[in-house]
Amino acid sequence: MTKRVLAIDGGGIRGIIPALVVAQIERKMRKPASELFDLMVGTSTGGILALGLSRPGIGRPAQFSARRVVKLYEDHGATIFEHSLWRKLRTAGGILEEAYSHENLEAVLAHYFADATLQDCELPIMVTSYDIHNRKTVFLKSWHSEHMKVFCRDAARATSAAPTYFEPKPLDAGSTQHILIDGGIFMNSPSVSAYAEARKLFPQDEIKLLSLGTGELTRPIPYHQAKTWGSALWVISLLDCIFDGASKAADYQMRLFLGEDYQRLQIPLHYASDDMDDASKGNIRNLKQTAGELLANHPDFIDRFFS
Repeated sequence: MTKRVLAIDGGGIRGIIPALVVAQIERKMRKPASELFDLMVGTSTGGILALGLSRPGIGRPAQFSARRVVKLYEDHGATIFEHSLWRKLRTAGGILEEAYSHENLEAVLAHYFADATLQDCELPIMVTSYDIHNRKTVFLKSWHSEHMKVFCRDAARATSAAPTYFEPKPLDAGSTQHILIDGGIFMNSPSVSAYAEARKLFPQDEIKLLSLGTGELTRPIPYHQAKTWGSALWVISLLDCIFDGASKAADYQMRLFLGEDYQRLQIPLHYASDDMDDASKGNIRNLKQTAGELLANHPDFIDRFFS
């Protein structure tokens, strides 16, 4: 039997790109994503998307279609990444304190996920995070006994707590108290871990894995700029390098592991901003156009993956 796995990268507002890809899959297959995949794994914004696609609703398997998650980004992106002049001055542009208030993000997540817990998800879900208190990676799993009662909104908040953007998320899971930050710092593309978990969950089955990116960074960092940066100016650019490098390394590894049973959909960001927090109307329009180009570049991927 074939088991199908979906792995979704982190990337802030750029999560619109994989959300629109999943929307196209749902439209063509005429089924919700929760019925098309056997495991979903996400990091950061990819974790929010995975949780949303699997969160059950009244009278139907999943409350959120991918289209509704796209609406989350469109309607609430500017609220989550609210550019307050006072906060910018108070935090020195995010150097002295996180650039954005976690309260706005938590309010949006509470509205969408309400009191749903990980055990309520319609299929196995895993999101990545890192515990800065206990100094260990944390994979929040819907089937794990200590994680089942974790609220989806808290799991979503933890996996998207990107350093310099949002403050860490305290979270009690079973007998352990965690202080969690964005899993993208060690695994922005969770495809390798998704494959490892699939092998444990489905040891006798064939695994096919679809990995969705949030846009490939193309903006160069000139040497004449970087050579004069101190620690403060390096922080945000270093995050970009970590996220980008981890995604490309995971892609290389998965091509070796699975060959044709692995597909990766990614596209360079030539005109849409690669900033994770650019939720302007113009950039959202550009991200949607980029997603359209990505789908046009891979017209047969749905048939090949679900054949």
